[in-house]
Formats: sequence, C-alpha cells, structure tokens
Amino acid sequence: MAERALRGTSIGSKSLETEDGVTFAARKVATYRCVDGSEFQVTFAAEATPPAEWESKNGEMAQLVGDAAADEEDKPQKAQRTHWDMLLERRSTEELQQLLDEQLVLLREGRLREGPHYRMR
Repeated sequence: MAERALRGTSIGSKSLETEDGVTFAARKVATYRCVDGSEFQVTFAAEATPPAEWESKNGEMAQLVGDAAADEEDKPQKAQRTHWDMLLERRSTEELQQLLDEQLVLLREGRLREGPHYRMR
C-alpha cells in the first residue's frame, strides 16, 4: 500500500483544475476616503452600485470618492411602501370596510378575546 501513496502532494488543499475556459465576472473598483485622509479601495461587480459609505479596517466610516458618489445622490429616491399600501394591493377598500364592520360587530357582542386565536366559533 505504501507504493500507491501520493507523497508530497497536497491534494486536499489545492484544486487540480485549470482556469482554461473560465470567464470571470466583470468588476469595478470603488475608492473610499476616511476623515483622516487615508484612502482604500473595494472591488464590486460591474453592475453593482457601491454604497456611499463603507467601514474601513480601523473602524471609521469612509465616504465614496468619484463619480459614483454623485450618481447615487442624483438618483431619485423610491417612496417606501407602508403597510396600508401593501394591504390595498391585496384587497379593495370595500372588502376592508366589510371586514372592519364584521370585527366591530364581534367586538361589541363580546365574542372577541385576547390571544393568538381571537375568534370564537
């Protein structure tokens, strides 16, 4: 069995595959500047938008430098959806009024109770 042992190779720690035919994803580098003036770079995918702030290795928040910072500020902000907006996507106002009326009747009759299963059947 000693004749067949692979001595001197580290099979478990290194890949034996080559990089032939492998296409790597496009990347871009964003530069950030700390308050003390030090700069560092972070690599992102080409289609990703770098955030305006990034935490440096020393724990300080650094600001994005360059055109990407101006692009992010000019971008129109999307209005945040509220619970009411999402509710109106699922039900009409008439359906919601009907549900409210049913629940108010149950409340006035004392048929609602606290707990996870509040409806008595």
